[in-house]
Amino acid sequence: MPADRVIVDGRFFRLGREKFYVKGVTYGPFAPDANCETFASREQTGRDFKQIRQLGANVVRVYYVPPLWFLDLATEHGLKVLIDIPWPKHLCFLDSAASRAEALETVGKAIATCKGNPAVFAYSVVNEIPAEIVRWSGPGKVSEFIDELIDEAKSIDPEALCTFTSFPPTEFLHPQNIDFVCFNVYLHQRPSFEGYMARLQNLSDNRPLVLGEFGMDSLGEGEAAKCEFLSWQIESAFRGGLAGTVVFSYTDDWFRGGQQIENWGFGLTTRDRQPKMSFSVVQKQYQQAPYFSLPRTPRVSVVVASYNGARTLKTCLDSLAGLNYPDYEVILVDDGSTDDTPQIAQLYHHVRYLRQQNLGLSAARNAGIAAATGEIVAFTDSDCRADEDWLYYLVSDLLKSDFAGIGGHNFLPPEDSCVAAAVMVSPGGPAHVMLTDREAEHIPGCNMAFYKWALQEIGGFDPVFRKAGDDVDLCWRLLKAGRKIGFSPPGFVWHYRRSTVTAYLKQQAGYGEAEALLAGKHPEYFNALGGGIWHGRIYTAAKFGVITQRPVIYHGPFGSGFFQKLYTAQPALGPMLFTSLPYHVLVTVPLFVLASHFSFLWPLAATSLLVAITVSVVASVQADLPVKKRRAWSRPLVALLFFSQPIVRGWARYRWAWSERTLPHYHTTPTPTPSPLIGERAGVRGKTATATPGLAEETVSYWSEGAIDRYTFLNSIIARLQSEGWRTKLDTGYNNYDVEIAGSNWARLRLTTVTEELEAGRRILRCRMKSSWTFRARAVFWLCLAAELTVVGMLARVQPWLWMILITLPILDLFLNGEKRRMQRLLAGLLDQIANEHKLVKLTPKISD
Repeated sequence: MPADRVIVDGRFFRLGREKFYVKGVTYGPFAPDANCETFASREQTGRDFKQIRQLGANVVRVYYVPPLWFLDLATEHGLKVLIDIPWPKHLCFLDSAASRAEALETVGKAIATCKGNPAVFAYSVVNEIPAEIVRWSGPGKVSEFIDELIDEAKSIDPEALCTFTSFPPTEFLHPQNIDFVCFNVYLHQRPSFEGYMARLQNLSDNRPLVLGEFGMDSLGEGEAAKCEFLSWQIESAFRGGLAGTVVFSYTDDWFRGGQQIENWGFGLTTRDRQPKMSFSVVQKQYQQAPYFSLPRTPRVSVVVASYNGARTLKTCLDSLAGLNYPDYEVILVDDGSTDDTPQIAQLYHHVRYLRQQNLGLSAARNAGIAAATGEIVAFTDSDCRADEDWLYYLVSDLLKSDFAGIGGHNFLPPEDSCVAAAVMVSPGGPAHVMLTDREAEHIPGCNMAFYKWALQEIGGFDPVFRKAGDDVDLCWRLLKAGRKIGFSPPGFVWHYRRSTVTAYLKQQAGYGEAEALLAGKHPEYFNALGGGIWHGRIYTAAKFGVITQRPVIYHGPFGSGFFQKLYTAQPALGPMLFTSLPYHVLVTVPLFVLASHFSFLWPLAATSLLVAITVSVVASVQADLPVKKRRAWSRPLVALLFFSQPIVRGWARYRWAWSERTLPHYHTTPTPTPSPLIGERAGVRGKTATATPGLAEETVSYWSEGAIDRYTFLNSIIARLQSEGWRTKLDTGYNNYDVEIAGSNWARLRLTTVTEELEAGRRILRCRMKSSWTFRARAVFWLCLAAELTVVGMLARVQPWLWMILITLPILDLFLNGEKRRMQRLLAGLLDQIANEHKLVKLTPKISD
C-alpha cells in the first residue's frame, strides 16, 4: 500500500503511521465553463485551496469527477479529495437494464480516470438515493446494486476506499462492501444531533463513520446562530468518535439544477470568497479536532490478567505503551503462567508486574484492582491490542455520563488468520448487549473500564469464575445495585481470536462451565433450558441464531418519513435447538439406537441429524465473513463450528451444573395442632426443630398487628435466602410469583405472597409455595423413560422379564416428588423463623365439621 493513500484502521482512517481524521468542506459545483466543467478555473481553485488549508481542512468533497489538474493541485496544497460519482439515481434505475449499465459504466470510468492518484481520499458511488425510489425498487435490491457499483470500482482499483452517501430517509440501506459509512445529516438541536450520531455509530458497527454534509443557512438562521451551531456540532461529532466531518459548504457560490443558487448562504465564505464569522469558528474547531480537552483526566489503572498468554502479550504491552492519555499505569497480573510471560514482562519497565499462583481470571483481576492507584480501572486481555485513543474515548464518555462503567468494541485484527475470521463469526464470541444506543446491559471483559469505587461497592469480581463469565456476573451485579453501564463505539481494541478449531472448542467448554455458574448465581437471567435471557439487543459478528423473518422498515405514510428506520429481525433461537446437546441426547441418539434394530426408523434418524446439519449450514451462509478473509473452506468450517459448539459448550455446562449441589439445610418448625378457629394465635417455637413428617402446607398465613407489611416481610425472606446460599430468581415484573427458589438439583419452588387488609391496620400475610421439578429432574425422567423403552423395545421379545425395569419409573417419580415436598418443608421452616423474628403469629386453618 503506497504511503500516500488513506486506509481504514478499525473505526478510523490512517495515513502512513498516523491517524487521518477527515476535516473537510464541500466544494462546488460551480457554473459550467466553456468546456462544460463544473469547477472553478485553475487559478481560482489554487486560491481557494490555499484558503481551505488556512481553514485547517484536509479534505474537499466534490460532486463531479474532477479533472486531473484539480487532483494535482490538491496534492500540491496537501489536500485529499472525496469524489462523488454522479449518475441518474433520481430515476427508477433498477427498472431498466440500460440505466444499471450506465451507472456501472460511469463508476468504472471515474475510477479509471483517477486510479492511483495520491489526492484521492475516497469515492462515493452514489449520493442520497431518493427514499421513494428505494421504496419502489426494494431496499435489498438497491443495497445489492450499491455493492455491484463498489465491486466495479474495486475491480479497477482494489485499494480505493469506497462508500455511498446516505441520509436519514435511507438509513435502512446497509450494503456490505463499503469501506466506511458516510451520512449527510442536518439536525439543528444538539440533543437530537448527538442522539442520532449515537444511533449511527451503532449502525456503522466496525466501520468508520463520516459526517458527509452538515451546515446551516446564514440567511435563514443568522450568522451568529450558524457560528454557535457549527462550533458545538464539530465538537460533538469528534467527541462522539466520528472519523471526520465535512462542512457544507466552503462558499456561497453554488450552481445546481441548471441555475445559480442565490437565496441561501451555507458557505463559510461569500461568493467572492470573503470569510464569514463562521469561517473563524470552523478554523478554531478544526485546529483542535479531534482531541477536544476533557473536563478532567482522572488517573486510569489498566489491568491485564494473563495466563500463558505469551503468544500475543508483547503486542498487547506495546500497544499500551503508546496510549493517547496523560495519566495512566499498566498492571500485568500473571496468574501462574508456565510460558515465557515472566521474561516478556521484564522487557517493559513501565509495567507493574504482579505474579500469583494460578487462582483464575477473577482473582487475577481482583489483584489488579487492589494494586490500582487510579480512580478508574480499565481491563483488557493479553490477546488484545488497544487502539491508541482507547482510553481517551472511554474516559471521555464516562465523564460526561452517569455510568459506573463503560466498554467498547473488540475487532478482529487485519493480520489475524482466516481461521480466526471463521471463529469470529461462529457462536459464543465476546459481545456487547445494548439497552439503548448508549446504555449497555453487558460489555465484554476484553474492553471495559469502571470507577474503582463501583468495583469496591459490589466486592469486585467473584473468584468462583476462573475462566470466563466474570464480566457477565459483574455487569449483572452492577445493574442490580442500581448502577448503569455505558458503551463507547470509538473506544475499541483489536482482539485476536482462537486460531485453531481445538482452541476454539476448548474456549467454548470454559464458557459452558461459566454459564453453569452464572445460572446458579443469577437464575433470573436463564430460561428452563439453560439459555440466557437478555433484555437488550446483542451486537456480535456471530449470529446467535438464524434469520427466519424479514426486517421491517418504517417508511412513514406514503413513504414520506424523514427518518425511515430499519427494525432488524432478531435471529431466531428456535431452530438452534436442533443443534443443542439435549436434542441430540433425547432425539438423535435414541433414534439411531432404535434404527439399528428397527430398520424402518433409519429415515427418521437420518432426518433428525440432517435437520441439525441444515440449521448449521444456513447459519454459516448468513454469517458475515470479512471479504478479505474468505476462503473456499470458510463457510464449511463455520458450519462445522455451529454444529459442534452447542454440543461442547452444553456438555461442559451440564456436566458442571450436575456436579454442584448447594441446597441449604434448614430445620423446620413443627406444625401446631390444628384449631377449629380461623385466626387463632398459635405460638411459633424456636428457630430450630425437627422436620414434621408428611406433606407441608402449600399455603401458610401469618397475623400482623400492622407493624410489618408484605414488602418488608418479603424483603426479609429474600435477604435470608440469598445470605444463606439459596439460588433465587426474583420477579422481573412479568411473573405471577415473587421469587423462585432453585436450591435443589431436583425441585424448585415458587413463592407468592399476598396481603389481606383488615380493620385497625391489621393484616394477614399469606404465602403460597408451589413446587415443581427442575429441568434436570425432567431431563432425567424422560431420559430414563427413553432408555428403558429403547431396551424393552429391542430385547423384550427375547427376555420378557425386561418389562419389569419399567417399575423404576414410579420409584423415580416418588423420589422426585419427595424432593418437591422436602423443598416445601424447608421453606416453610424458613418462613416460620422469619415470621418469629418479626413477631408475626402463624395462623392455623379451620377444620371443617
